[in-house]
Amino acid sequence: MADSARSVFAVFLRLGLTSFGGPIAHLGYYRTEFVERRRWLSEAAYADLVALCQLLPGPASSQVGFAVGLSRGGLLGGVAAWLGFTLPSAVAMVLFARGAAALTGPLSAGMLHGLQVAAVAVVAQAVWSMAVSLCPDRPRATIAVAATLIVIAAPTAVGQIAAILVGAAAGTWLCREVPAMAASPRLAIPVPRGLAVAALLLFAVLLIGLPIAAALWASPALARAEAFYRAGALVFGGGHVVLPLLHASVVEAGWVTEAAFLSGYGAAQAVPGPLFTFAAYLGAIMMGWAGAALCLVAVFLPGLLLVLGVLPFWARLGRGALMRAALRGVNAAVVGVLLGALYDPVWTKGIAGPADFALALVVFALLAIWKTPPWLAVLVSAAGGAALFGR
Repeated sequence: MADSARSVFAVFLRLGLTSFGGPIAHLGYYRTEFVERRRWLSEAAYADLVALCQLLPGPASSQVGFAVGLSRGGLLGGVAAWLGFTLPSAVAMVLFARGAAALTGPLSAGMLHGLQVAAVAVVAQAVWSMAVSLCPDRPRATIAVAATLIVIAAPTAVGQIAAILVGAAAGTWLCREVPAMAASPRLAIPVPRGLAVAALLLFAVLLIGLPIAAALWASPALARAEAFYRAGALVFGGGHVVLPLLHASVVEAGWVTEAAFLSGYGAAQAVPGPLFTFAAYLGAIMMGWAGAALCLVAVFLPGLLLVLGVLPFWARLGRGALMRAALRGVNAAVVGVLLGALYDPVWTKGIAGPADFALALVVFALLAIWKTPPWLAVLVSAAGGAALFGR
């Protein structure tokens, strides 16, 4: 039975206000809500949907939510699901951007530095957890190391794309010995094939056309839209991996300072909802509320277009041994890209001495050993920064 876009929005708004913990936790909240409580999807269909969204670039939890909204209310339902889940954290990040610009004095500077240190611990914990699941054997660990070396040697968006392509190629050679994936059921999410093809065409047109348009017209808004769309189109492996792509786009271009970038990334851990709303913070720093909306839509749009375009064809995709092997290589390379980002800029800009390292170690222990909620660990880091550096 179809639901109205308003009712879908209400369900996802509640999730957007309460879903702390990152994409893996979000998928757990979704399963509880949509498989166990509301029975909108079967267990098998939900698992198949998660597999599809992990295969595609983009924010997996937001893509799963968008697809669930599609299943309940068509295209309007999908948009309502995305808005409901995204708006709470996006608004919080924009408010932080506006407030952070007004913070002055040593105490405020210490708190902001504490957020930069928190980013070190958060990314280190993400690298650790992703490496355990995505690099469990020597071939994939080797691919991750090679990807790290590539992005350290070429710390730009081109280097990151090259690392992912190398990972895919190496995966087809090194990662074929994993047992074949069991066939999964067809998802009952009706998307007309014409709409799906149009979404894929729009994805490709924007990916190719935005850089051309940005080169032809000296428009700040167009340049920002192109950078954030490209980042959203090339992110494999979850929200944390958008960090190096956005850093290469906005910090190296001089649009956002290094300190503001890392402070915002640390603050993004303390709000519920998708980590991609970090884009709203960066947009607000650069261009106010309008920039926040532009960058937010630009970074999410490619992943949503891909889900819309691939859903009708998913039953025939993702089953071949070559594609599965390439995907394993890509996932291993993603770990390497994130490890490279942990070194530069996160570590090199966030850790300046023993006190920084000690605070980062405490926050890492809270996250990795004590399983403290990320928002609480970030608050501890901000308070520690104020105590250590706010004098």
